Order: sequence, then structure tokens, then C-alpha cells
Amino acid sequence: MITAPTLRASVVQFEAAPDRPDLNLRTIRRLAIKAARDGARIVAFPEMCLIGYWHLRKQTPERLYELAQSEDGEHVQTIRKLAAELELGIGIGFLEVQADGRLFNSYSVGLPDGTVHTHRKLHAFEHEAISSGSEFTVFDTPWGVKAGILICWDNNLVENVRATALLGATVLIAPHQTGGTNSASPRGMKPVPAELWDNRAADPAAIEDAFRGVNGRGWLMRWLPARAHDNGMFILFSNGVGRDDDEIRTGNAMIIDPYGTIVAETWVADEAVVTADLDFDLVPLSTGRRWIRGRRPELYGILGRQQGNELDARAARFSKDPVDV
Repeated sequence: MITAPTLRASVVQFEAAPDRPDLNLRTIRRLAIKAARDGARIVAFPEMCLIGYWHLRKQTPERLYELAQSEDGEHVQTIRKLAAELELGIGIGFLEVQADGRLFNSYSVGLPDGTVHTHRKLHAFEHEAISSGSEFTVFDTPWGVKAGILICWDNNLVENVRATALLGATVLIAPHQTGGTNSASPRGMKPVPAELWDNRAADPAAIEDAFRGVNGRGWLMRWLPARAHDNGMFILFSNGVGRDDDEIRTGNAMIIDPYGTIVAETWVADEAVVTADLDFDLVPLSTGRRWIRGRRPELYGILGRQQGNELDARAARFSKDPVDV
């Protein structure tokens, strides 16, 4: 049950320093303070923002264990304390190690009441040593709304977003490291030239055009607003920006309403905090919520049956073979 008609939320884009959680935590604190001063009650930072992302695929398993921490470790607990200090929900991405030794691409949201909710990426492909999670993550917030978390590629698969909505979430926290990826699809994303990023101070228009174009915002517009619209949810899209190993992330931090309308966004080639009010009066009669009520679940058994051509996330993400349909 939604008890507040609006909730002010922020999404962040920034360039994480690889393997330097100390520096990234300083950035997170500084930008979280800015979000709080903007009146936000919850702020979403990017996927794996504590240690960087794409370079992890080149690391040894031993190095990954050196970089990983548990949910109860120092880094997440620092965020939990910061959330209480600022009276602000704060979501951050990190490499998690569990007691059984499994590694996960994880995302924890610390709430002002001291609770922490952690999602483990369902479709992890970054490294063979990183496992995929097996549970959806939906939780109550102090503001009377339920929030869910899906990390990057989790959001691409339509079933995941629908399941999160069916579990009661009206806000989807969607941290990413995307834009400028070298997709195997002929019409998928392609890299943003590094020289555009390096020359951004002298020619800001060129890099901003690239970030708005088919390899950045243009790609997101093919599918991301539909996830919000089809499920009657707000989406808080946070993303990396700038160098991410050998690729350039395009930022494009944005907040999308339950009709798929972008209510606030940026395409600046820099760190940014994007803030907007979420109007929950839009949810009950949104198209997606009416569609959900019109479902016929008895017809959808096929969604839960294996088709025989499934691949794990890593194989599916990097496969260059044509899809047999």
C-alpha cells in the first residue's frame, strides 16, 4: 500500500576508479549528500560501482576474492551507516563473497532504518568465477512503497521485470554498466570511440551526441521505457559514465514513470545526479497495471518450460551464433 503520493528519488552516473573502493566510497558519499540536499529519499548508484566493472573479466579468481566482501563487510556497512546519517536510501553495486566461497555481482540498498537488502545478479556473465543469483529481490521501504532490484542484463529479460512487478514492486532500481558495448548483434550497440571521451573538454558536443545516439540513449529507448510501461513501474536507471576498461560507458542516467515517459535524464559526459518526484497516483490506472490485471496465467505455462536451446548468461551474452527459433 502506497502511503505517500510522491517520493523524490535520484539516480547517479559516475566513473568508478578500478579496484579503489576507498576512492569510490568518497565519490558515493559526496554524491549521496548532493542527492539528499536535492530532497531525495532514495538514490541509486551504478552496478559494481565500488570496484569498477569491465576489467574484472581479465582478473584471476584469486584477485576477485581479494576485491570481494561479504554483505556484512566494511563497505556495505559504510553505506548502511551513511543511509542512516543522511536519512536516505542508498543503493550501491559491489563484488560479494558468501560464506560458501561463491562470488556474486551484487547490489545492496541501505535504508535509513538500518536495514540492508541485497540482490544478486540473476544473469551474471562478467567472469566464470562469478555465480548467478537465483532469487528476485523485492522489499518494503519506509515510504510505504515496495521496491525491487534488477542488475543490468537482468532488466533485458522481460520475465524478470514482470516477476518483480508481480511480487509487488512499484519502483525498480536498475543499476547498469552499459552503453558503448561491442554487441555481437548486427544492429546492437557498438563502441563509442575513446578519442571522443578523451577530447570531451574541447568538444563536448561530439561526446554528448554519441551518448544520445544509437550506442547510448538510442539503444536504451528500444526497450527500457517498455519495461516501465508494460509493468506500470517507475524505473531508476543508474549507469557508469566514461572509461570502463576498454569501453566507454554512456551514462544516460534517467528516471522513467509507469507510462514509459522519461521524467528526468542527462546525457552529459560527466558524473551527474538526476532527481525527480515519483507520482504514485500514476500507478493504479497505468496501462501496465491494467494489463497485469487482464492476464490469463493459465495460458502461460510455456514460460516456465525449458525449450532446449537455453544458454547460461555468459554463453548467451557472448554468443555470435544465429538464434534458432
